[in-house]
Amino acid sequence: MNFDPIEKIDTLIWGDAIEKHGVVGRAAATTLRYLYAVLRDFFSGQLTLRAMSLVYTTLLSIVPLLAFSFSVLKGFGVHEQLEAQLYGFLEPLGAKGDEITTGIMDIVDKVNVRALGGLALLFFIYTAVSMVQKIEESFNYVWYVSKPRSFARRFTEYVFVLLIGPVAMVSALSIMGTLQSETAVQWLLHNEIVGPVFESIGRLTPYAIVAGVFTFLYMFMPNTKVRLSSALVGGLAGGFMWATSSAIFAAFIVGSTRNQAIYASFAIPITALIWLYLNWLILMVGAQLAFYHQNPAYLRIGRRDPRLSNSMRERLALNIMYIVGKAFRDPNHSITFNELGDRLKIPSVTIAPVAVKLENAGLLILTESEQLQPGRDISRIRLEEILRVVRSQGETGSHHLPEWDAAIDSIGGSLDDAISTTIGDRTLAEVLDEAAAQEAPAASPIKPQKTA
Repeated sequence: MNFDPIEKIDTLIWGDAIEKHGVVGRAAATTLRYLYAVLRDFFSGQLTLRAMSLVYTTLLSIVPLLAFSFSVLKGFGVHEQLEAQLYGFLEPLGAKGDEITTGIMDIVDKVNVRALGGLALLFFIYTAVSMVQKIEESFNYVWYVSKPRSFARRFTEYVFVLLIGPVAMVSALSIMGTLQSETAVQWLLHNEIVGPVFESIGRLTPYAIVAGVFTFLYMFMPNTKVRLSSALVGGLAGGFMWATSSAIFAAFIVGSTRNQAIYASFAIPITALIWLYLNWLILMVGAQLAFYHQNPAYLRIGRRDPRLSNSMRERLALNIMYIVGKAFRDPNHSITFNELGDRLKIPSVTIAPVAVKLENAGLLILTESEQLQPGRDISRIRLEEILRVVRSQGETGSHHLPEWDAAIDSIGGSLDDAISTTIGDRTLAEVLDEAAAQEAPAASPIKPQKTA
């Protein structure tokens, strides 16, 4: 009898052997499943590749992003705290963090927005906004979202984050600093009974802020609806991993005198790159946990390319147009791409290829407000046209047309004729009318009134 350790581990994690041991067993089984899913995604390489891509984007946009934030904070008169926040982020780097912070702030201070030309200023803003866009793309990948925000939404919401984010962070830190200087708080801190509790809370506050920032990113950045509970799970896990990695990395920096001797002046940028990579990787892992918490059905299967049969593609195309047409007829209702996935109980990444083909064929349009609408009057959209999109359109990869055998080509033509005969000239409007008639309650018969 062959012994397969992988199969044994799989049976242990996804079976009910551990869950039988009460509350502790169920908690242990859940933890193992989440750990298994995250490690599987980590070793697949996609999370690490996207984290490295974000490191590259950070290097390009860090100065414009900080200069933009510096200008906003300067308008509120709180720009002095930007350097303190940056140092706090780079604190695990030790003395190298001081050097990097000083160097970045020197560059930011020398950036004169008024002296930049129009084209240079646009490029400056574009570089800062592209950073947020890159984060959204990474989060959309985690959440199986194939449609990004529209240009209008992207520009408005990104600018809002860039304007409000630094102010909110500085305001929170300022409020905490003000509270700590109050007489009542000082008395509580020096109290023998509650003092240690308040001191512990004060030490945990920076990590709580990091977890709060992670939670906000997990809710805001993906172009889909994320529940607060799921975002909070990912935020707390991300905050814990960030705090743990900060402590480990700081200890590593203290004991890495050999690296300084080997890499010389390159030690500082190399250390900063590693630290940036770890932070982005932690952010991506937390997003993955938030996704699995909201969609536990994906825990075991993970990310797999959708494999639709021909029949499923045909039904999906018809169903997409049916739902869009039905929403279009209702003046009080509309449908978005993400709502379409929720309605069909299918991930948007599976719907996207079919929806794109319908859009390219002029049967479907996506408005600027991200609402799906029929491409033309539904009374002029024939069912045969919808099916033709998924049955006839395609590529073989060759520059020559395929040469079918005569017998097979005849069978294919017979199948096409059979479908045309079955559907006839029926339109999308006729199907919607028939469905509405079936859903309408039958009129109750009117009883004749008795005459006196």
